[in-house]
Amino acid sequence: MSSQYDVLVIGSGPAGESAALNAVKHGQHVAIVEQQNWVGGACTHQGTIPSKALRHTVRQLMRFNRNPIFRDLGDPRTLSFPRVLGAADEVIRKQVAMRSKFYQRNRIEVIQGQARFDDPHTLVISKDGRERRVSAENIVIATGSRPYRPANIDFDHARVYDSDTILAMKHTPRKVIIYGAGVIGCEYASIFSGLGIKVELINTRDRLLEFLDDEISDALSYHLRHMGVMIRHREAYSAVVANDKGVEIQLESGKHLRGDALLWCNGRTGNTDGLALSSVGLAADHRGQLAVDEHYETSVEGIFASGDVIGWPSLASAAYDQGRSAAASARGKEHCRFVDDVPTGIYTLPEISSVGLTERELTEARIPYEVGRALFKDTARAQISGETVGMLKILFHVETLEILGIHCFGAEASEIVHIGQAIMKQKGEGNSLRYFITTTFNYPTMAEAYRTAALNGINRL
Repeated sequence: MSSQYDVLVIGSGPAGESAALNAVKHGQHVAIVEQQNWVGGACTHQGTIPSKALRHTVRQLMRFNRNPIFRDLGDPRTLSFPRVLGAADEVIRKQVAMRSKFYQRNRIEVIQGQARFDDPHTLVISKDGRERRVSAENIVIATGSRPYRPANIDFDHARVYDSDTILAMKHTPRKVIIYGAGVIGCEYASIFSGLGIKVELINTRDRLLEFLDDEISDALSYHLRHMGVMIRHREAYSAVVANDKGVEIQLESGKHLRGDALLWCNGRTGNTDGLALSSVGLAADHRGQLAVDEHYETSVEGIFASGDVIGWPSLASAAYDQGRSAAASARGKEHCRFVDDVPTGIYTLPEISSVGLTERELTEARIPYEVGRALFKDTARAQISGETVGMLKILFHVETLEILGIHCFGAEASEIVHIGQAIMKQKGEGNSLRYFITTTFNYPTMAEAYRTAALNGINRL
């Protein structure tokens, strides 16, 4: 027996959730397939939500320990890693409850089980040995991704983790080796070092997060080292040896690094291997990712994909918008937003966010630009809060004053960047550095850093 829908969505992470809600809001009969026991996908259970909840707790601990006024309450505090994980568990429960209500309120059926294609319009859902067939005119694949695991590393060993399994670690190691210095690796380096744990961060590239503006990347490197992180650039592993006493990673350079635990953060793989894609003429690339066109449609008519399963930018923020666009395309909308202007949000300690072009990109494109800076240590709000590390940097055209890039490093960077983003979105003269000079900002706020940076920049002309 087969159930018929207008739209079937595989995966209940940000992309799947937004696709399902967008479709049902436009009068379509929708079901969502989720193989886990709870909705939310990896974003809620293994990725964005738990890691950011962990970071928030560690940030609070660091603020407490460095504030002299709290010394009257006793010595600096420490927390175990499992204790900090408890705070993340509470946030996850709230997220699941909230998202479950979305489906209940909108009468979207949630089907639990592993989906695989039978034909371009039919899925077979397997759960506990039973199978159910469901069909729809259009299907949206939003199965997300998982950490990449090299075959020659024993991830079943108790001392070897990836960014999913680290959330189940039951002890507090004295030293953690993190292999891979991408966004996830740098975020966890901040979290562990903030807990007073020694960290060795192994980077396979020349510098941290090369897609960032050079000055921001340099600032991140400095502050991670200031927190005690040992960063090793241009390294690659040759073997990992783990036993009851510890874990050793052997590098191609001849170094042997030892620690209590290894956290592998080097790449992710799209969750497509269980979908039986070949039965509908689809094939994922070597990373398990699917190719889509500007409407988020795959090479098979009626099958769409969005979120991490299509690769870049692999951000929850982008996935929400991609899912909406995929659902809009599926119902026949001729024009949908193709998400290609997403701000970066990196939740290290301090955090980083940027939108637009970097200094290197502007220089290579031979675009005449100038820089305006505001150091947080010079703002009253930062001095009051004690969050004085960081800066706001505005890149603008020397002739038109058009804002070309916003780069922020420091507390609340991922919030602050949206002010600049909003002005950059304006057309013509609306996108101008003069906006920040002629606008009165609340005082004291972090937002007034825009006015300081704008004045700093205009004075360079």
